Amino acid sequence: MSLPEFQLLKGKPNVVGSFGSLSDLLNVDPTSLAGACDIAEIRLDLLADSEAGGPAPWTRLGRFPLLFTARRKDEGGALDLDAAARAGMLDPILDQAACIDIEVASIDLMGDILREITARKIPWVASWHDFKKLPPTAVLEEAAARAREAGATVFKSAARLDSPADLARLADFQLMDHGILVSTMGMGPLAPVSRLLCAQSGSVLNYGYLGETATAPGQWDSTLLKTAIERLGPFPG
Repeated sequence: MSLPEFQLLKGKPNVVGSFGSLSDLLNVDPTSLAGACDIAEIRLDLLADSEAGGPAPWTRLGRFPLLFTARRKDEGGALDLDAAARAGMLDPILDQAACIDIEVASIDLMGDILREITARKIPWVASWHDFKKLPPTAVLEEAAARAREAGATVFKSAARLDSPADLARLADFQLMDHGILVSTMGMGPLAPVSRLLCAQSGSVLNYGYLGETATAPGQWDSTLLKTAIERLGPFPG
């Protein structure tokens, strides 16, 4: 399948629009996507109950770039799926993928699918989540190094922020050179402002939701996020 060009470049703050439910995916106006995001995330773990046998529900989006994720349970997944089950969800959709998300914690468990993704030259995101706190910067640096060593295109970190100091530290992490493209965002009460500051600081993937259902605490509506990010100038630092 020939896909519209989707680029992951340093300094280019792409907006990811994520569907939080099958209903959101089925009810979105495909012609509205370009104004809402640069790439749409299909959470396969959230769509496992969609009817089998017919066309996949995301085919109604046409040729819009798609990022596919089959999230593990302990990092926010909807189902308790082992690595083999998640790889089994991803394998059939590789021809339709502009990008794939696999957790840093799953790299060693999903080697076969990662080798296939690499062979097909599909960009992939090595993601890392903490819904309780922002961990020490050294922990984030170690995760970014693991992502880089595994050949990921992007290291993504999403963590709960509880103070302005957390917000500043996450932005400082984003501004560092980790030898890999980085996507950062906060969750919780400081999530909205963090997603602007991190985008302005160089985050290459910035997540909002499409439809009615957020996929993370404090997430922006994708259209609003895209509009806000487009109004930001380069970070003066």
